[in-house]
Amino acid sequence: MGIVNIEDELHEQLRRASKASYRSITAQAAFWIRIGMLGETNPGLTFQELVARELKAAGVAAPTTTGASA
Repeated sequence: MGIVNIEDELHEQLRRASKASYRSITAQAAFWIRIGMLGETNPGLTFQELVARELKAAGVAAPTTTGASA
């Protein structure tokens, strides 16, 4: 494991995003890095498609709709 130096403003955005996402700052940084790498290597996929693909690979089943209206 290493240390990564980032700009103060990016660190502040990372801190705010981690609160909103209920992740640690480290977990939020890792998420952004992973999504960024996936986006660069799969430019034809949307963010939602990348996340759905990762969830499926992790064995997370998509919720089924029951026909209830909101």
